[in-house]
Amino acid sequence: MEDYIEQDEYRSQIASLNNEIRYLREKIRQKEHIDKFNAFDNPTEYKGFSGNYAKIQPLIEHEGYEIPLEPKYEERRSLKRFYSAGGWCIILQFAVSTGMAKGLVGLILSILKFMNPDANVFVIQDYMKSSSIFVSLNMLVYLVCNVLFAFIGMKWAGIKPRSIISTKNFSFGLAVQYCMTALFLWVVAIYGASGISDIFEQYGYSTVTDYSNVGKTTLGIVIMNIYTCIIAPITEELFFRGMLLKVFSKANQRFAIFATALFFGLAHGNIPQFILAFALGIMLAVITMKHSSIIPAITVHMFINTFSSMFGYIGNAGETAQQVAIIILLALAVFGLIMFLVFFGDNHIPSTTPKQATRGIYVAVSSISLVTAFFIQLIYMVYLIFKKY
Repeated sequence: MEDYIEQDEYRSQIASLNNEIRYLREKIRQKEHIDKFNAFDNPTEYKGFSGNYAKIQPLIEHEGYEIPLEPKYEERRSLKRFYSAGGWCIILQFAVSTGMAKGLVGLILSILKFMNPDANVFVIQDYMKSSSIFVSLNMLVYLVCNVLFAFIGMKWAGIKPRSIISTKNFSFGLAVQYCMTALFLWVVAIYGASGISDIFEQYGYSTVTDYSNVGKTTLGIVIMNIYTCIIAPITEELFFRGMLLKVFSKANQRFAIFATALFFGLAHGNIPQFILAFALGIMLAVITMKHSSIIPAITVHMFINTFSSMFGYIGNAGETAQQVAIIILLALAVFGLIMFLVFFGDNHIPSTTPKQATRGIYVAVSSISLVTAFFIQLIYMVYLIFKKY
Protein backbone atom coordinates (compact mmCIF):
# COMPACT_ATOMS: atom_id res chain seq x y z
CA MET A 1 0.00 0.00 0.00
CA GLU A 2 2.83 2.38 0.94
CA ASP A 3 4.65 1.52 -2.31
CA TYR A 4 1.50 2.35 -4.23
CA ILE A 5 1.22 5.77 -2.51
CA GLU A 6 4.93 6.52 -3.19
CA GLN A 7 4.50 5.64 -6.88
CA ASP A 8 1.49 7.95 -7.01
CA GLU A 9 3.56 10.78 -5.56
CA TYR A 10 6.35 10.13 -8.07
CA ARG A 11 3.87 10.19 -10.95
CA SER A 12 2.47 13.48 -9.64
CA GLN A 13 5.95 15.00 -9.38
CA ILE A 14 6.89 13.76 -12.85
CA ALA A 15 3.68 15.24 -14.31
CA SER A 16 4.40 18.53 -12.58
CA LEU A 17 7.96 18.56 -13.93
CA ASN A 18 6.72 17.77 -17.46
CA ASN A 19 4.28 20.67 -17.25
CA GLU A 20 7.11 22.95 -16.11
CA ILE A 21 9.31 21.76 -18.98
CA ARG A 22 6.54 22.40 -21.50
CA TYR A 23 6.01 25.87 -20.03
CA LEU A 24 9.74 26.71 -20.22
CA ARG A 25 9.96 25.40 -23.79
CA GLU A 26 7.04 27.60 -24.76
CA LYS A 27 8.71 30.63 -23.14
CA ILE A 28 11.95 29.89 -24.99
CA ARG A 29 10.06 29.47 -28.26
CA GLN A 30 8.30 32.80 -27.75
CA LYS A 31 11.58 34.48 -26.88
CA GLU A 32 13.25 33.07 -29.98
CA HIS A 33 10.40 34.32 -32.15
CA ILE A 34 11.40 37.83 -33.31
CA ASP A 35 8.90 40.67 -33.04
CA LYS A 36 8.62 41.77 -36.67
CA PHE A 37 7.62 45.30 -35.58
CA ASN A 38 10.66 45.60 -33.30
CA ALA A 39 13.04 43.22 -35.02
CA PHE A 40 16.18 44.54 -33.32
CA ASP A 41 14.67 44.51 -29.82
CA ASN A 42 15.50 48.20 -29.34
CA PRO A 43 13.42 49.64 -26.46
CA THR A 44 14.44 53.22 -27.34
CA GLU A 45 12.75 53.15 -30.75
CA TYR A 46 9.15 54.14 -31.40
CA LYS A 47 7.51 50.78 -31.83
CA GLY A 48 5.38 50.28 -34.90
CA PHE A 49 6.63 53.31 -36.82
CA SER A 50 9.23 51.45 -38.89
CA GLY A 51 6.72 48.90 -40.11
CA ASN A 52 6.98 45.15 -40.61
CA TYR A 53 10.64 44.13 -40.97
CA ALA A 54 9.56 40.72 -42.26
CA LYS A 55 8.93 42.45 -45.60
CA ILE A 56 12.67 43.10 -45.76
CA GLN A 57 13.89 39.90 -44.10
CA PRO A 58 11.18 37.19 -44.22
CA LEU A 59 13.40 34.78 -42.24
CA ILE A 60 12.63 36.61 -38.98
CA GLU A 61 9.26 34.84 -38.93
CA HIS A 62 11.01 31.48 -38.77
CA GLU A 63 11.30 30.03 -35.30
CA GLY A 64 14.82 30.21 -33.90
CA TYR A 65 16.14 32.65 -36.53
CA GLU A 66 18.62 35.21 -35.23
CA ILE A 67 19.43 38.41 -37.12
CA PRO A 68 23.18 38.45 -37.91
CA LEU A 69 25.39 41.41 -36.97
CA GLU A 70 25.80 42.35 -40.62
CA PRO A 71 23.06 41.92 -43.24
CA LYS A 72 23.46 39.16 -45.77
CA TYR A 73 23.09 39.80 -49.48
CA GLU A 74 19.29 39.46 -49.77
CA GLU A 75 18.54 41.55 -46.70
CA ARG A 76 21.08 44.17 -47.71
CA ARG A 77 19.59 44.36 -51.21
CA SER A 78 16.06 44.80 -49.82
CA LEU A 79 17.18 47.59 -47.51
CA LYS A 80 19.15 49.25 -50.27
CA ARG A 81 16.01 49.31 -52.43
CA PHE A 82 14.26 51.45 -49.81
CA TYR A 83 17.19 53.85 -49.51
CA SER A 84 17.43 54.03 -53.30
CA ALA A 85 13.70 54.73 -53.61
CA GLY A 86 14.09 57.65 -51.21
CA GLY A 87 17.10 58.88 -53.18
CA TRP A 88 15.24 58.71 -56.50
CA CYS A 89 12.26 60.59 -55.05
CA ILE A 90 14.60 63.36 -53.86
CA ILE A 91 16.36 63.54 -57.23
CA LEU A 92 13.12 63.55 -59.23
CA GLN A 93 11.46 66.07 -56.94
CA PHE A 94 14.47 68.39 -57.35
CA ALA A 95 14.83 67.87 -61.11
CA VAL A 96 11.14 68.12 -61.98
CA SER A 97 10.48 71.12 -59.72
CA THR A 98 13.54 72.98 -61.06
CA GLY A 99 12.75 72.14 -64.68
CA MET A 100 9.04 72.85 -64.28
CA ALA A 101 9.73 76.22 -62.62
CA LYS A 102 12.18 77.32 -65.30
CA GLY A 103 9.89 76.06 -68.06
CA LEU A 104 6.82 77.90 -66.77
CA VAL A 105 8.78 81.09 -66.12
CA GLY A 106 10.22 80.91 -69.64
CA LEU A 107 6.78 80.27 -71.13
CA ILE A 108 5.13 83.22 -69.39
CA LEU A 109 8.14 85.42 -70.19
CA SER A 110 7.72 84.55 -73.88
CA ILE A 111 3.98 85.30 -73.75
CA LEU A 112 4.54 88.67 -72.09
CA LYS A 113 7.32 89.47 -74.55
CA PHE A 114 5.01 88.57 -77.45
CA MET A 115 2.30 90.82 -76.04
CA ASN A 116 4.82 93.65 -75.44
CA PRO A 117 7.45 93.33 -78.18
CA ASP A 118 9.03 96.69 -77.33
CA ALA A 119 9.54 95.85 -73.64
CA ASN A 120 12.98 94.99 -72.33
CA VAL A 121 13.37 91.36 -71.20
CA PHE A 122 14.89 92.41 -67.87
CA VAL A 123 11.98 94.76 -67.23
CA ILE A 124 9.54 91.91 -67.86
CA GLN A 125 11.50 89.65 -65.49
CA ASP A 126 11.40 92.30 -62.76
CA TYR A 127 7.65 92.69 -63.31
CA MET A 128 7.14 88.92 -62.96
CA LYS A 129 9.10 88.86 -59.72
CA SER A 130 7.43 91.87 -58.14
CA SER A 131 3.90 90.84 -59.16
CA SER A 132 2.01 87.70 -58.13
CA ILE A 133 3.24 85.70 -61.16
CA PHE A 134 6.51 84.39 -59.73
CA VAL A 135 5.12 83.44 -56.30
CA SER A 136 2.09 81.77 -57.90
CA LEU A 137 4.32 79.63 -60.12
CA ASN A 138 6.52 78.77 -57.16
CA MET A 139 3.51 77.66 -55.12
CA LEU A 140 2.09 75.60 -57.98
CA VAL A 141 5.38 73.86 -58.78
CA TYR A 142 6.23 72.80 -55.23
CA LEU A 143 2.65 71.88 -54.40
CA VAL A 144 2.55 69.50 -57.36
CA CYS A 145 6.07 68.08 -56.99
CA ASN A 146 6.06 67.58 -53.21
CA VAL A 147 2.69 65.83 -53.26
CA LEU A 148 3.36 63.84 -56.43
CA PHE A 149 6.68 62.35 -55.34
CA ALA A 150 5.52 61.86 -51.76
CA PHE A 151 2.70 59.63 -53.04
CA ILE A 152 4.97 57.90 -55.54
CA GLY A 153 7.41 57.05 -52.74
CA MET A 154 4.61 55.86 -50.45
CA LYS A 155 3.10 53.75 -53.21
CA TRP A 156 6.44 52.10 -53.93
CA ALA A 157 7.17 51.48 -50.23
CA GLY A 158 3.68 50.18 -49.49
CA ILE A 159 2.85 53.03 -47.10
CA LYS A 160 -0.86 53.72 -46.76
CA PRO A 161 -1.54 57.49 -46.79
CA ARG A 162 -4.09 57.05 -44.02
CA SER A 163 -1.38 55.63 -41.75
CA ILE A 164 0.56 58.91 -41.70
CA ILE A 165 -2.53 60.96 -40.82
CA SER A 166 -4.09 58.90 -38.02
CA THR A 167 -2.67 60.51 -34.87
CA LYS A 168 -2.28 59.01 -31.40
CA ASN A 169 -1.84 60.74 -28.03
CA PHE A 170 -1.68 64.29 -29.40
CA SER A 171 -3.27 67.14 -27.47
CA PHE A 172 -3.51 70.94 -27.45
CA GLY A 173 -1.07 71.10 -24.51
CA LEU A 174 1.52 69.09 -26.43
CA ALA A 175 0.96 71.28 -29.50
CA VAL A 176 1.81 74.38 -27.43
CA GLN A 177 4.88 72.66 -25.98
CA TYR A 178 6.12 71.62 -29.41
CA CYS A 179 5.51 75.06 -30.95
CA MET A 180 7.37 76.84 -28.14
CA THR A 181 10.23 74.35 -28.39
CA ALA A 182 10.43 75.01 -32.13
CA LEU A 183 10.38 78.76 -31.48
CA PHE A 184 13.41 78.41 -29.20
CA LEU A 185 15.21 76.47 -31.94
CA TRP A 186 14.24 79.21 -34.41
CA VAL A 187 15.76 81.94 -32.23
CA VAL A 188 18.97 79.97 -31.68
CA ALA A 189 19.23 79.20 -35.42
CA ILE A 190 18.63 82.86 -36.36
CA TYR A 191 21.42 84.14 -34.14
CA GLY A 192 23.73 81.28 -35.10
CA ALA A 193 23.14 81.88 -38.80
CA SER A 194 23.69 85.60 -38.32
CA GLY A 195 27.19 84.94 -37.02
CA ILE A 196 27.99 82.66 -39.95
CA SER A 197 26.59 85.19 -42.42
CA ASP A 198 28.85 87.90 -40.98
CA ILE A 199 31.89 85.72 -41.62
CA PHE A 200 30.87 85.08 -45.24
CA GLU A 201 30.09 88.74 -45.85
CA GLN A 202 33.59 89.72 -44.75
CA TYR A 203 34.82 87.85 -47.83
CA GLY A 204 32.18 89.31 -50.14
CA TYR A 205 29.71 86.41 -50.16
CA SER A 206 26.06 86.30 -49.14
CA THR A 207 24.46 83.30 -47.46
CA VAL A 208 20.92 84.68 -47.71
CA THR A 209 18.59 84.45 -50.71
CA ASP A 210 17.20 87.89 -51.55
CA TYR A 211 13.38 87.89 -51.70
CA SER A 212 12.98 91.65 -51.16
CA ASN A 213 11.63 92.25 -54.68
CA VAL A 214 9.44 89.15 -54.89
CA GLY A 215 5.65 89.39 -54.70
CA LYS A 216 5.34 93.06 -53.73
CA THR A 217 1.74 93.47 -54.94
CA THR A 218 -1.18 92.84 -52.60
CA LEU A 219 -2.11 89.65 -54.43
CA GLY A 220 1.54 88.57 -54.46
CA ILE A 221 1.83 89.07 -50.68
CA VAL A 222 -1.38 87.11 -50.06
CA ILE A 223 -0.27 84.20 -52.26
CA MET A 224 3.21 84.16 -50.72
CA ASN A 225 1.73 83.98 -47.21
CA ILE A 226 -0.69 81.23 -48.20
CA TYR A 227 2.19 79.24 -49.61
CA THR A 228 4.61 79.94 -46.73
CA CYS A 229 2.16 79.41 -43.87
CA ILE A 230 -0.13 76.67 -45.23
CA ILE A 231 0.89 74.99 -48.49
CA ALA A 232 4.62 74.58 -47.78
CA PRO A 233 4.20 73.09 -44.27
CA ILE A 234 1.63 70.55 -45.47
CA THR A 235 3.41 69.47 -48.66
CA GLU A 236 6.93 69.48 -47.19
CA GLU A 237 5.83 67.39 -44.19
CA LEU A 238 4.05 65.02 -46.54
CA PHE A 239 7.28 64.54 -48.50
CA PHE A 240 9.94 64.58 -45.77
CA ARG A 241 8.20 63.16 -42.68
CA GLY A 242 5.29 61.40 -44.36
CA MET A 243 7.22 59.50 -47.02
CA LEU A 244 10.98 59.92 -46.62
CA LEU A 245 11.14 59.33 -42.85
CA LYS A 246 9.11 56.14 -43.22
CA VAL A 247 11.26 54.88 -46.09
CA PHE A 248 14.55 55.56 -44.27
CA SER A 249 13.48 54.14 -40.89
CA LYS A 250 13.00 50.51 -41.90
CA ALA A 251 16.07 49.32 -39.97
CA ASN A 252 17.37 52.35 -38.08
CA GLN A 253 15.17 55.16 -36.80
CA ARG A 254 18.10 57.27 -35.60
CA PHE A 255 19.62 57.26 -39.08
CA ALA A 256 16.24 58.19 -40.59
CA ILE A 257 15.85 61.18 -38.26
CA PHE A 258 19.22 62.70 -39.13
CA ALA A 259 19.08 61.79 -42.84
CA THR A 260 15.68 63.43 -43.39
CA ALA A 261 16.74 66.49 -41.36
CA LEU A 262 19.85 66.80 -43.56
CA PHE A 263 17.88 66.64 -46.82
CA PHE A 264 15.24 68.98 -45.38
CA GLY A 265 17.97 71.52 -44.62
CA LEU A 266 19.66 71.20 -48.01
CA ALA A 267 16.32 71.65 -49.81
CA HIS A 268 16.09 75.20 -48.46
CA GLY A 269 19.16 76.24 -50.43
CA ASN A 270 20.93 78.65 -48.06
CA ILE A 271 22.91 78.45 -44.83
CA PRO A 272 20.53 80.27 -42.41
CA GLN A 273 17.55 78.18 -43.48
CA PHE A 274 19.69 75.04 -43.56
CA ILE A 275 20.63 75.51 -39.89
CA LEU A 276 17.03 76.06 -38.84
CA ALA A 277 15.58 73.33 -41.06
CA PHE A 278 18.14 70.76 -39.89
CA ALA A 279 17.53 71.46 -36.18
CA LEU A 280 13.79 71.68 -36.67
CA GLY A 281 13.83 68.60 -38.89
CA ILE A 282 15.22 66.48 -36.05
CA MET A 283 12.45 67.62 -33.72
CA LEU A 284 9.73 67.17 -36.34
CA ALA A 285 10.94 63.64 -37.05
CA VAL A 286 10.85 62.73 -33.35
CA ILE A 287 7.27 63.94 -32.83
CA THR A 288 6.20 62.27 -36.07
CA MET A 289 7.54 58.96 -34.80
CA LYS A 290 6.10 59.48 -31.33
CA HIS A 291 2.57 60.19 -32.57
CA SER A 292 2.87 58.02 -35.70
CA SER A 293 1.49 60.92 -37.75
CA ILE A 294 2.58 64.04 -39.64
CA ILE A 295 -0.21 66.14 -38.10
CA PRO A 296 1.92 67.34 -35.13
CA ALA A 297 4.80 68.19 -37.48
CA ILE A 298 2.46 70.12 -39.82
CA THR A 299 1.12 72.06 -36.82
CA VAL A 300 4.59 73.07 -35.66
CA HIS A 301 5.78 73.83 -39.19
CA MET A 302 2.79 76.11 -39.80
CA PHE A 303 3.38 77.92 -36.51
CA ILE A 304 7.07 78.58 -37.18
CA ASN A 305 6.52 79.76 -40.75
CA THR A 306 3.63 82.02 -39.69
CA PHE A 307 5.57 83.44 -36.75
CA SER A 308 8.63 84.04 -38.94
CA SER A 309 6.53 85.88 -41.55
CA MET A 310 4.79 88.04 -38.94
CA PHE A 311 8.10 88.86 -37.25
CA GLY A 312 9.50 89.94 -40.62
CA TYR A 313 6.58 92.28 -41.27
CA ILE A 314 6.80 93.80 -37.79
CA GLY A 315 10.55 94.27 -38.21
CA ASN A 316 9.92 96.31 -41.37
CA ALA A 317 7.27 98.51 -39.69
CA GLY A 318 9.81 100.84 -38.08
CA GLU A 319 12.48 100.99 -35.40
CA THR A 320 10.05 101.17 -32.47
CA ALA A 321 8.04 98.19 -33.71
CA GLN A 322 11.25 96.28 -34.26
CA GLN A 323 12.44 96.91 -30.67
CA VAL A 324 9.08 95.81 -29.26
CA ALA A 325 9.16 92.70 -31.44
CA ILE A 326 12.65 91.78 -30.19
CA ILE A 327 11.58 92.15 -26.53
CA ILE A 328 8.54 89.94 -27.13
CA LEU A 329 10.69 87.45 -29.04
CA LEU A 330 13.24 87.17 -26.22
CA ALA A 331 10.46 86.65 -23.67
CA LEU A 332 8.95 83.90 -25.81
CA ALA A 333 12.43 82.41 -26.31
CA VAL A 334 12.87 82.07 -22.53
CA PHE A 335 9.54 80.25 -22.31
CA GLY A 336 10.64 78.23 -25.34
CA LEU A 337 13.85 77.24 -23.55
CA ILE A 338 11.79 75.83 -20.68
CA MET A 339 9.62 73.93 -23.15
CA PHE A 340 12.77 72.72 -24.94
CA LEU A 341 14.10 71.22 -21.69
CA VAL A 342 10.71 69.66 -20.96
CA PHE A 343 10.50 68.31 -24.51
CA PHE A 344 13.82 66.48 -24.39
CA GLY A 345 13.01 65.27 -20.91
CA ASP A 346 9.85 63.60 -22.19
CA ASN A 347 11.08 62.63 -25.67
CA HIS A 348 14.23 61.13 -27.07
CA ILE A 349 16.15 60.40 -30.22
CA PRO A 350 16.35 56.60 -30.51
CA SER A 351 19.73 54.99 -29.92
CA THR A 352 21.18 52.42 -32.32
CA THR A 353 22.04 48.79 -31.62
CA PRO A 354 25.16 47.26 -33.25
CA LYS A 355 22.98 45.32 -35.69
CA GLN A 356 21.08 48.46 -36.67
CA ALA A 357 24.33 50.41 -37.14
CA THR A 358 25.36 48.05 -39.95
CA ARG A 359 21.98 48.54 -41.62
CA GLY A 360 21.83 52.34 -41.45
CA ILE A 361 24.37 54.63 -43.06
CA TYR A 362 26.64 51.72 -44.07
CA VAL A 363 23.95 50.37 -46.38
CA ALA A 364 22.62 53.82 -47.33
CA VAL A 365 25.96 55.00 -48.75
CA SER A 366 25.98 52.01 -51.08
CA SER A 367 22.87 53.45 -52.76
CA ILE A 368 24.04 55.44 -55.79
CA SER A 369 20.76 57.36 -56.05
CA LEU A 370 20.83 58.44 -52.39
CA VAL A 371 24.46 59.58 -52.53
CA THR A 372 23.76 61.37 -55.82
CA ALA A 373 20.74 63.11 -54.28
CA PHE A 374 22.92 64.38 -51.43
CA PHE A 375 25.62 65.81 -53.69
CA ILE A 376 23.12 67.35 -56.11
CA GLN A 377 21.45 69.32 -53.35
CA LEU A 378 24.74 70.20 -51.65
CA ILE A 379 26.29 71.47 -54.90
CA TYR A 380 23.13 73.40 -55.75
CA MET A 381 23.13 75.14 -52.36
CA VAL A 382 26.80 76.09 -52.81
CA TYR A 383 25.98 77.35 -56.31
CA LEU A 384 23.20 79.58 -54.95
CA ILE A 385 25.61 81.08 -52.43
CA PHE A 386 28.36 81.87 -54.94
CA LYS A 387 26.39 82.40 -58.19
CA LYS A 388 26.37 86.22 -57.99
CA TYR A 389 30.09 86.53 -57.51
